Amino acid sequence: MPNIAPQPEPLEDLSAPVERPSDGEPTAPRRMSASTVLWVTLAVFAQESVWNFYDAQVPSELRQYIASAGLVGLIMGMDNILGVLIQPWTGFLSDRRARDGKGRWAIILIGAALASVPFALIPWTGGLPLLMLCVVGFAAMANAFKGITETLVSDYVAPSHRGKAQGFVKAGVSLTIVVSSLISLLVVDRSLTLAFAIPPVLMLLLLTTSWFFLGRRHRAAALSHADEPSPSGTLPAPPSTDFASPWAVVKDLVHDPSGARTLLMLGIFCFAGMWSALRSLLTPYGTEVLDLSRGSAGGLALPGAVAFLLCVVPIAYASSRLGQARAMRYGVGLFVVGLLVGFAVPTVPGTVVAMVITSVGYSAFAVNALVALWNLAPSRHVLGTYTGLYTVAASTGAALGPALLGVTVDVTGWRFMLLNGAVFATIAFVVFTRLARRVAPPQH
Repeated sequence: MPNIAPQPEPLEDLSAPVERPSDGEPTAPRRMSASTVLWVTLAVFAQESVWNFYDAQVPSELRQYIASAGLVGLIMGMDNILGVLIQPWTGFLSDRRARDGKGRWAIILIGAALASVPFALIPWTGGLPLLMLCVVGFAAMANAFKGITETLVSDYVAPSHRGKAQGFVKAGVSLTIVVSSLISLLVVDRSLTLAFAIPPVLMLLLLTTSWFFLGRRHRAAALSHADEPSPSGTLPAPPSTDFASPWAVVKDLVHDPSGARTLLMLGIFCFAGMWSALRSLLTPYGTEVLDLSRGSAGGLALPGAVAFLLCVVPIAYASSRLGQARAMRYGVGLFVVGLLVGFAVPTVPGTVVAMVITSVGYSAFAVNALVALWNLAPSRHVLGTYTGLYTVAASTGAALGPALLGVTVDVTGWRFMLLNGAVFATIAFVVFTRLARRVAPPQH
């Protein structure tokens, strides 16, 4: 096991000047390349466009054969279980390829091509067995490259700018919710087969475009950031201290004396679970409580997606001054408030306002959580693996969240779904409150 000292206060001040190991003189961080961030954002947008439509419409496909909301939620969380099993290993494999200069793109493009087939076949299944085969097949193949695509931010963007770049990436992700909602509103009620064909075609086209502009630059991008320390001022571990397997990385995380990484992972687990539960069960909630059609209920997330898009970049910039842990804490608190508003006003306008508030709260978490975990990584050679560990925390929560919230719906009824979610989200607020108290305020 490599002897790597814990990194001090890694959650703060992402814009601080860095020191070069050769002369020790501070230098200003490199400027963030707008074109690079654009193409990385396009790659993440491509894959998330499929996942958001999957979350919005597959539950309704399952409800044709399954009456229990808890069982539907459990099946919707199954793709996250596969993510826990698959993503740390594919992330570790991509780290090896990135270090050798081969890049991560082969895994991304092959995985996207394979995942597109079962996804497009979902509306063609005539029964539950074939539907489950397509659902599981898509989830397994898509998880193989999902985390690797998100790690592209760490490949092409300098450490001092990753927090800001993540804001633009998440803005792109919010647009996928808009795209998913528009497909639900305009296409689903007319042609379900066409609706399920659009997202994978869009994914393949956009990933190929992003690879065309970025894929050949991977070696140069990786080398240009090789001598930059993390934002906390701690230099990356040299290649001789690389971990031999994902399990070694996990062991190092668990034995971190500060406990910050473990607490952050717990917070990711809790909050990702409730966000996934809300996304997975929102369409059935709209049909059961608000008496909307399936297509109209699928569009309930659209106003929240617009709000996310408008606020995510300003929040990313503000978080570098406020502190990532504090920003995430405030975001989770706002999420709870939004759910309480939706419960108190069970109408279409009330639900739309609730989705706007919860989406703004989620944006504070979305732009900070993964970057914070990257900043805590003991070596730049394990960033892909740490993205996989983020997925372990987020996907485990997302696997259990929809099922847990669905079970409470079975007990209390759909009318109390948002109140039940607020109770569970309060646990995440407590975790991030403890995390915020453990880190120092940002230095200016």
